[in-house]
Amino acid sequence: MSGEKRGVSVTVIKADDETRMEPVLKAESSVQIDEDEKMHANDWPEPELPLDGLEEIVKNSSILPQCCRAYKSNIAGYGIGIKYKEDDQEETKEALAEWTQLEDILNLLTIEQDTKEVFEDIIEAREKFGIAYCEVIRNNAGEVVQIEFVRETTYMRKSRPLEPFVEATYLYKGREVKRKKRFRKYKQSIGGTTVYYKEFGDPRRMDYRDGKYGDSVPKEYQANEIIDFAIGTDTYGEVRWIGQILGCDGARRAENLNNNYFINGRHIPLAIVVKGGTLTNDSIKHIREYLNGVRGEKGQHSFLLLEAQNNESDFDTKMPEVEMKDLASILQKDELFQDYIDNNRRKVQSAFNLPDLYVGYTTDFNRATAQTAMEVTEKQVFQPERKSLAWVINNRLLNGYNFQYVEVEFLAPDITNPDDLYKILTVAEKAGGLPPNKAKQVAYDALGETAEDYEGEWGEIPVTIQQQQAQAEAAKNNLMAQLSTQIEKAQKNDEPDSVISVLKQVHNLLSEIKGAQE
Repeated sequence: MSGEKRGVSVTVIKADDETRMEPVLKAESSVQIDEDEKMHANDWPEPELPLDGLEEIVKNSSILPQCCRAYKSNIAGYGIGIKYKEDDQEETKEALAEWTQLEDILNLLTIEQDTKEVFEDIIEAREKFGIAYCEVIRNNAGEVVQIEFVRETTYMRKSRPLEPFVEATYLYKGREVKRKKRFRKYKQSIGGTTVYYKEFGDPRRMDYRDGKYGDSVPKEYQANEIIDFAIGTDTYGEVRWIGQILGCDGARRAENLNNNYFINGRHIPLAIVVKGGTLTNDSIKHIREYLNGVRGEKGQHSFLLLEAQNNESDFDTKMPEVEMKDLASILQKDELFQDYIDNNRRKVQSAFNLPDLYVGYTTDFNRATAQTAMEVTEKQVFQPERKSLAWVINNRLLNGYNFQYVEVEFLAPDITNPDDLYKILTVAEKAGGLPPNKAKQVAYDALGETAEDYEGEWGEIPVTIQQQQAQAEAAKNNLMAQLSTQIEKAQKNDEPDSVISVLKQVHNLLSEIKGAQE
């Protein structure tokens, strides 16, 4: 019936007092598909490009060696330094101890050459082949104590990431972090001899003779580690200049053609036109002999004697005309492919993001344009490369040392624009000047020297402010002296009103000084 009320039963279900979250079931490591694993049945994929061929192209190129050397010299060539992780780090006993330890490690990473030269070689090889390798040697405590650049890059091979996932320890801000990873193997085969290496960070023991893992591998046969420096994400890296390989080959062929021009001369350098007659058989013979004997410098001062005879006709008494037309100049409109070579050179430099200044072509630069080119290249090319390389050293190579206060950095050149520095100093001078310590630092930096700060707090006060304070102090002392004289005079003359007037002046003066200080 419509008038009846229907009851609704409600049951409230509450959760337990203790909130418990079930663990999420998921993979504990990366599940990305590896291209080498799916595309190659072999555990040891071959490089997509023949490395010895790349080396030959670089060796015979007229621009690639300069580009590689520019990267080598400007990224690692200025040396390796040490810095505190925090700019305002206090030089505590612990911090100084770490600084000394890291300094010793860097100096002893190699005793055959300067440590920076190892990384110079790494950078040069990386720019040639797209990848470079470094052999890492540890002591009994597992600490990295030595590195060796792998010079025979063309003979190195690396496996795809192999099963199983292995748990490795990573130190981060003083605590251990566990990560699972599939490690690679490395091998170098020369003359029928093969040596195996394990990937850097792999905690397992490997026999360098056969590349097999095992806990019972004798110490003398345990494999060292390899850390590779690759461009891009491909297994064997990416060659930065690969898009210009045809241009590099074409430029080389043009250079060969130019060289052959000076040795053998051009094909068909001239045409001999005979009007109203024919060349004699002796003249034709002389031409053949001349062409066979004028190659190179031997023909610079040679001359050709031609004889012609008129056509056999009783009515034709006109002597034949012999005309020689130069064909070589027609073939030299491009100055022996000079424009083609220059265009290819610029394309290669573009692949490296290098202006002419860094590869020895400075004809179009003045001081302003050179300074701008250096600043842009330093910020866009070399600084990122230095930071990337320093990260590998700090966070991979030397991670086991667990440094808390110090880290490695690659030193950079001072490319400060003198004009910009002058403008900054001018603005600072108008705003109150520089503190003596800062002015001393700027001057010594410009001279390439270092200096200690001046003793005392005055070294942190701008000179202009010091002068103003000195002038105010002198004025105050002078006025106080005058007031003191007036007070003494009023007292001697027994003039109370004069004394009160002087005291009011003193009060006003002190108020002005207080207001100026506030």
